[in-house]
Amino acid sequence: MPDLRFGVLGPVVVWRGVDTVEIGSDKCLRVLGVLLLHANQRVDRQRIIEGAWDGNPPRSAVNLVQKYVGDVRRSLQLDRGSLQTIGTGYLLRVAPDQLDSDQFASRLVRARETKSGGDLTAARQHLAEAVKLWRGPAFSGIDTPAATTERARLAEYRCGALEDLSELDLLRGEHALAVPELTRLAEEHPYRERARELLMIALYRSGRQGDALAVFHDVQRLLADELGADPGPGLRRVHAQILRADPALDWVATAGQQRPIAQLPADIPDFTGHVEPLGELLELLVERQVVVIVGAPGTGKSTLAVRALHQVRDDYPDGQLHLDLAGTSEVPRDPAQMLAELLRALGVTDAVMPAGLHERAALYRSRLADRRLLVLLDDAACAQQVRPLLPPSGGCAVVITSRHRLADLAGAEHVELDVLSPRDARDLLARIAGAERVEREPGAADAIVELCGYLPLAIRIAGAKLAGRRGWTLRVLRDRLADESRRLRELRVGDLDVRANFDLSLRQLPEETVRAFRLLGLLGAETLPAWVIGPLLGGQVGHDVLDALVDAYLVRLVTTDSAGQPRYRLHDLLRAYATEGASGNYPVAERRAAVERVISAWLALAEQARELLYPSLFRPTPGRSPRWSPDHRVVDPLAWFDAERGTLLRAIELATEWGFAELAWELAVAAVPYYDHRSLYQDWNHSHRLALAAATAAGDTHGEAALLQGLGQVHIYLDEVDEARQDLRRCVELYRATGDRRGEGLALASLGTVHRVRGELDAALAIDKEALAHLVAAGHRQAEAQIRTAIGIIGFDRGSDDAGLWIEDGLRIARHLGDRHRQAVILRTLSRYHLGIGDTPAALRDLTEALTIFNEISDERCGAYTDQRLGTIYAELGDRSRAESALQRAALVFRLNGDRSNEAACWQQLGELESELGDAAAAQRHLGSAVELWRAIDLPERADAVQAALDAVTGSQSRRRANRDPIWR
Repeated sequence: MPDLRFGVLGPVVVWRGVDTVEIGSDKCLRVLGVLLLHANQRVDRQRIIEGAWDGNPPRSAVNLVQKYVGDVRRSLQLDRGSLQTIGTGYLLRVAPDQLDSDQFASRLVRARETKSGGDLTAARQHLAEAVKLWRGPAFSGIDTPAATTERARLAEYRCGALEDLSELDLLRGEHALAVPELTRLAEEHPYRERARELLMIALYRSGRQGDALAVFHDVQRLLADELGADPGPGLRRVHAQILRADPALDWVATAGQQRPIAQLPADIPDFTGHVEPLGELLELLVERQVVVIVGAPGTGKSTLAVRALHQVRDDYPDGQLHLDLAGTSEVPRDPAQMLAELLRALGVTDAVMPAGLHERAALYRSRLADRRLLVLLDDAACAQQVRPLLPPSGGCAVVITSRHRLADLAGAEHVELDVLSPRDARDLLARIAGAERVEREPGAADAIVELCGYLPLAIRIAGAKLAGRRGWTLRVLRDRLADESRRLRELRVGDLDVRANFDLSLRQLPEETVRAFRLLGLLGAETLPAWVIGPLLGGQVGHDVLDALVDAYLVRLVTTDSAGQPRYRLHDLLRAYATEGASGNYPVAERRAAVERVISAWLALAEQARELLYPSLFRPTPGRSPRWSPDHRVVDPLAWFDAERGTLLRAIELATEWGFAELAWELAVAAVPYYDHRSLYQDWNHSHRLALAAATAAGDTHGEAALLQGLGQVHIYLDEVDEARQDLRRCVELYRATGDRRGEGLALASLGTVHRVRGELDAALAIDKEALAHLVAAGHRQAEAQIRTAIGIIGFDRGSDDAGLWIEDGLRIARHLGDRHRQAVILRTLSRYHLGIGDTPAALRDLTEALTIFNEISDERCGAYTDQRLGTIYAELGDRSRAESALQRAALVFRLNGDRSNEAACWQQLGELESELGDAAAAQRHLGSAVELWRAIDLPERADAVQAALDAVTGSQSRRRANRDPIWR
């Protein structure tokens, strides 16, 4: 199709020669527009549908797209090679000279080249030809996100071209010609300071000094009123030059003459924060280093680079070079072309310009060999793009900005940029929106910067929005940002757009990496271990995918957890962006399947950790395989649970949100041994309440019963006996209705504990014997051992003669099963019986054997309860040495586990023993510790009792806790 030309700089149009080609309906034009937007790339059918129907396609859209593509092919007389069908998409092949946007870009390049070579007339001609190509807003009528981004990019280049055109008029002495065009440009784009600078110079040279100064005062007032900002350095410099009638304003280029090299962009007047990275960067520049500033999109990498280079530019008298490498564009700039641009700035004309990349790089290094310049290479795609642009080491310093760590750029130092601190973020908002407004609503200001994730770009947009809406309170913007579903839409003003900025980072990433990023957003704000990528994508771990996201600063490595796993997190705005992308690009079924796989993997690992934590109690169910088996294994169960504590709660929330009721309750129940081990009653209660609502709504009777049993146990621990009885009675009813004798027996056993705690021993005994019958019938020998022990201790409290036999029966079953943990627990209970009948030596033997077992199976917490009971007995015997040893060991374990009540009880027992033995100093020390702990956990009556030293050694908290162990233990 050599005779066709395509126009996108305005409404989409096609010419054959000088004649316009009729394409057909408006939909045909839209389809063609989407194909041209992605010229020479495969465009998926879904993207075409989105562009043709603005997100509201008819059911027949797929067939209609095929028809419209066929109409385009016929009306343009395209062969199959020019407009290809590839899978479910299409590819339109377009040569560079056939598309007006490409012609526009090439003319801009030629204008820069001819200007650098000193031919200002030719440069102006190229720019004028480029501007004439425009017929209106680019891709007019195409309203997809990609079209919006491309439209904004091309519009920015057009404005720059118009400014360059006027600047050339000024350089050629044709200032009168520049005035009307610059006036129109300043009115259309009131915040573009360069247009105002050029207009002031043009008016000044035309003898209109007053009008030139009025332009400055107008823009000064506009920036103050609308943005709460001051004019930039360029405007202020021209204003000062006009006031002093600086002869430099009358400078006009002559043939071959060029200005000194001063390409550094203007400094940002409201630069805020980043004190440490700025200091690090300045130190490296003193040493003439090559420095790469890296960080997530929107963190202010270019702003930091410009600020630092302005601060050190006096140390580099030969000037500054600046290149935009367009690393985040679809086609990053070619190093050979950029070297030509740099060489022209250094005085090399096209007549002597080398043709090859290596020859240009060698000449570039030669030209800089004895010079001291700053070089700013902005938005680098990769090290390969940058290497030819590096000057020789010595007199020059180089700053590179990139969204990727350039690890393979030898000798380069990296400065990583993160978000602002809360204080700096608030200061930046105040500088843009106005300090008085921020001081008037400090809470709303703090909320705004937090909702912006402390990201500089987002805060700039929020500040600019407030500055442009003086009637808004800060609370208005806070409330609008609080809705995460529309937060990214709110963070857009003028040509600043958080979403569009994030889009740039995804352009160069493989589709699988983009998919992983988008799906990660579904998992919430918790830090995540690396293994989630595997189930998320439905494959293996995917280290390469995760590494690519980290290198692109879309995912941040936060820490290495207590289990030795690196943990990663998405910035809050990136997470919202990822979630939005997942919803827009993947069907609900695909997202649902991904979330289900991840939750299933968490469940598999939680059950694995539970089985390692209590191997004698929990064994894998024969023949049962997890819904998803993660490529990860638990080594240290407690460390794993500690690391995943927050993510487990989030996983349960996710399961309830997506309707996976069974996964929710199974995950909550799997974490119970850990919650019990760490005394995490709040997490235990919260997880079960979440899952219970889901199980009840889904009619999952088994799940509802299991959760109610767990909640009953929590209530027992917290002395909430009425609530425990209510939940456990309902639990018994559910198990009875389903004929689950094993579940009913376990629930009855817990209900028996409630009656025992209330002192209702007859009722407790009756219920426990009923529970025993169910457990024996179900063949649950471990639970049978425990319930026989419970019946024995109730009998002891009631004065029965056979109490010891019941406990011995339980111990015998546990030994027969090889259940060492249960043996130790029953031995601890047996010690209470022996102590009650006056056989203290037997009680000590029971506790010593129990402690040995707990130590051998590494159950520190149960060992601490045993030590505490040993310490109590030794204290009552007056054996200070052994009492101190046991109680101090127990107190240390309780402290490490966060069990402050039992720690306080240990110190209280020690203090009371030492008081009885006459050691006032030691008693004062330990009783003081107990008082502090009792008060810290809000038990003033205990604290008062210890303070007064009126009560005897009780150890009641540890005894009560030990007597309320769940049946599963």
